[in-house]
Amino acid sequence: MSWEPQEEPLRQLAQCLRDTIGARDTAVRANAEIMLRSAKSSPDIDKYLAYVFINSQPPQAVNMDQQGYDQARAAAATLLKNDIKANYKSMPEDSRSYIRSVIVVALKDPNSQMRGFAGNVITEMVRQGGIMGWPQVLSDLAAMVSNADGNTSQQGQQGSMGALLKICEDNKKSLSREYQGQRPLNFLFPKLLEFTTSQLPKVRSDALAAINIFIPDKSEAITSNLDALLQQLFRLAGDSSDDVRKHVCRSFVHIADMAPEKIVPHMSDLVDYMVIQQRNTENSDLALDAAEFWLCVSENENMRQHLGPYLAKIIPVLLESMVYSEDDILRLEGQKEDAEVEDREEDIRPTFATSKAARLTTNANGNDASNLNGGATTSNADDDLSDGEIEDFDDDDELDDDPEDQWNLRKCSAAALDVLASVFHEPVFQATLPYLTENLSHAEWPNRESAVLALGAIADGCMPAVEPHLPMLTPYMISLLDDPEPVVRQITCWALGRYSEWASHLDANGQQQFFVPMMDGILQRMLDKNKKVQEAAASGFANLEEKANKQLIGYCTIIVRQFVQCFAKYKDRNMFILYDCVQTLAEHVGPALAEEELVSILMPALIQRWNKVSDQSREMFPLLECLSYVATALGPMFERYAPGIFTRCVNIVHRNLEETVLASTNPALEEPDKDFLVTSLDLISAIIQALEPHTSAELVARAPRFFELLAFCMKDLYNDVRQSAYALLGDCAIYVFDQLQPCLPEIFEILITQLELSQVMIDGEETGYSVINNACWSVGEIAMRHKEGMQPYVEPLVQKIGTILFTDKVPESLNENAAIALGRLGIGCSEYLAPHLASIAPPFLQTIKHVMWTDEKGHALTGFMHIILANPSAMENSLQEFFHEMSGANVNLVKGPAADHKALRETFQQVIQQYKGMIPDFDGFLNTLPQRGKFQDLYGV
Repeated sequence: MSWEPQEEPLRQLAQCLRDTIGARDTAVRANAEIMLRSAKSSPDIDKYLAYVFINSQPPQAVNMDQQGYDQARAAAATLLKNDIKANYKSMPEDSRSYIRSVIVVALKDPNSQMRGFAGNVITEMVRQGGIMGWPQVLSDLAAMVSNADGNTSQQGQQGSMGALLKICEDNKKSLSREYQGQRPLNFLFPKLLEFTTSQLPKVRSDALAAINIFIPDKSEAITSNLDALLQQLFRLAGDSSDDVRKHVCRSFVHIADMAPEKIVPHMSDLVDYMVIQQRNTENSDLALDAAEFWLCVSENENMRQHLGPYLAKIIPVLLESMVYSEDDILRLEGQKEDAEVEDREEDIRPTFATSKAARLTTNANGNDASNLNGGATTSNADDDLSDGEIEDFDDDDELDDDPEDQWNLRKCSAAALDVLASVFHEPVFQATLPYLTENLSHAEWPNRESAVLALGAIADGCMPAVEPHLPMLTPYMISLLDDPEPVVRQITCWALGRYSEWASHLDANGQQQFFVPMMDGILQRMLDKNKKVQEAAASGFANLEEKANKQLIGYCTIIVRQFVQCFAKYKDRNMFILYDCVQTLAEHVGPALAEEELVSILMPALIQRWNKVSDQSREMFPLLECLSYVATALGPMFERYAPGIFTRCVNIVHRNLEETVLASTNPALEEPDKDFLVTSLDLISAIIQALEPHTSAELVARAPRFFELLAFCMKDLYNDVRQSAYALLGDCAIYVFDQLQPCLPEIFEILITQLELSQVMIDGEETGYSVINNACWSVGEIAMRHKEGMQPYVEPLVQKIGTILFTDKVPESLNENAAIALGRLGIGCSEYLAPHLASIAPPFLQTIKHVMWTDEKGHALTGFMHIILANPSAMENSLQEFFHEMSGANVNLVKGPAADHKALRETFQQVIQQYKGMIPDFDGFLNTLPQRGKFQDLYGV
């Protein structure tokens, strides 16, 4: 496209661009930025920026040396890319056309940085305009990479391949999509495969990198070229370029995951190859990609057993790779005693609230409490981007630059050893034992540290094999808690935490010999003079609490006193993991904490922190979660602390909701963090459950607009908030029903809407089902107390709950909660449910039989029997299944003294009498039950 700039604007623009980067005078730099902002109003500004950037030499109108002009070009490329990103749709079409027509020239630039800038601009054009907005870009770039016209330099080939790689990274989904019967990837993938034969290492490497973006998706373009790709990978396996071999390793990892049958025949050669690549001490990235192969294959159920014959080759290279590198040793050696140094704000990891509010859902949090570096695990937002899309970070995003927090060869090797131990057990221990023998007492601390890491990594998978050695190993590991090197003390805390289950379940003598010193040693390290050791010790102790469980009851005083000292000493970062220690103790010893001595020691420390942390601090999340567990454990003894905490939680909820409303009407305002709502609602629930009902009622009565605020939370856009809100609603029904009752008309208007399944099934989010789960549960709890008052809501509830019962594509726990809610609804509204009995009985019975025999199931069956008595003939096709379920009842639930148990027993006896009069051969009917004897014993029939 023909376009020429005017000389004076071009000269001024180039000068301003250079000054924004190269001017030493801050005033000159600031003035240049002002002028550039003003220039953005020109309709041709993007053409000017593109013109400056693509010309490698200063145009005649620009009086500037080459260095200054290169600075101007870099600034022009950056501004152009950012303007395309922000304003592509409003950019004049002639500007877009001009950029597309000239930008590829810069891919041939002698300056590699400029070629990279050109790739960024091209990628942004494709990302904003779509593949069909520039359909020839792929073929043009491919032609340049292959030098189809014979005029593309090696630099141009590398620049074009780099641009193609960027397009693949940023437009993965678009390239796989169909346009007018064609998929761009079907054209592109064979080209990428062809480029892996280039004479240029950079082109080969980038082509493989692009291929690796698409392999996991198993698209037709991949599967149809997979054999050709494998052949080429074997050719490239001996490539002279480390980068090429790195991507070869990565390709094998992806193929092992998506098509293991293609890898298995070559396993012997691949094992030898990956071992060699992992031992490349000059290139840690290459070694890491090789190590990923073991982790990938060992985690794949279809592949893992094929590694068995090669453990003697694999385990040694994993162990070697777990030793800190020389650079890491220099960085870590002699770490300072920094316990008294205040944390910087950027040192504190982000924390995210975790709702505890899902009812009857499986707790999947079975993860180890600490990571493979001996540090604490922290809650993290889901970093996986859909379909492999590249996340677009803002310039001011700060990424964690602590080397200890990065995924690396050491961590990958330890993780692979851990998984292999869980698969092969004894053989892994036998392959590891010589290394442990040689290095656990090594004079050099990196060897001691790696040996402890290895010992911890095999703990879960090799426990039977390791156990005979633990009486010798455990005292030695405890002695390493006093090692001069903080890193050794750190990893030892983690490893001991992994063996704490063994020690805590020994007999009394064994516990005194091993568990008590282990527990005491880790507790002492929680007050280490090094912050990272404190963190590892706290994390290790949280793991010990999980494993030891109620074995800790006799040691609560010692533990709590140590925790309180930690509260006095810890800086902000380690306070987060300390909260986890406290809440884990409360969770596992429960009412054992409700001793006056313990309460008087622990609570002042927590309240002191509570008073220090502001309502806006992210530290409030773990503190609120911790207090939820503590309140549950202390029960009525939490009463003296409850009023202030309860009131503050309500105020946090109120303020957050107000800020949400303001943000919805003013785009300039940032929406408040919903984690404040989640954790506050959960703590309110915990307090209401913990206290005596009359005390909880007083707290709710003193909270203005309490149920109005709860109703707002029940309508919140975020699933986690609604999940916690409906859990709180159910708790209010149980403990403060008199206060809730006047608000039920407004509450049910929202609640019934929430029971709609359709949108949740479209979204497919697990948290969406958890919201409905809690809503069903709260319906059942309200029905237990409101009884006949539920009549106005029966029809819509039957429709919504019935839909859930008839849907088999929802989580089982949701079906179960729906069945319980429906049954409980029958206690007060049986006559209104009776007309529906024939249709609801089959799914109800099919679901309820999977529910454990608890009081909740007893309530549901009692209500269901009331419905039966109101319409007994409707059970014609389900009666045998119902009697069969009742014959398997829990004896205590039927014969127990509680009023609920008596109601279940007496109601079923009424049902029996009803059908005795309706079924001529009733004894013959009973003889069809598989547990006739138990049935007679339970019900006296």
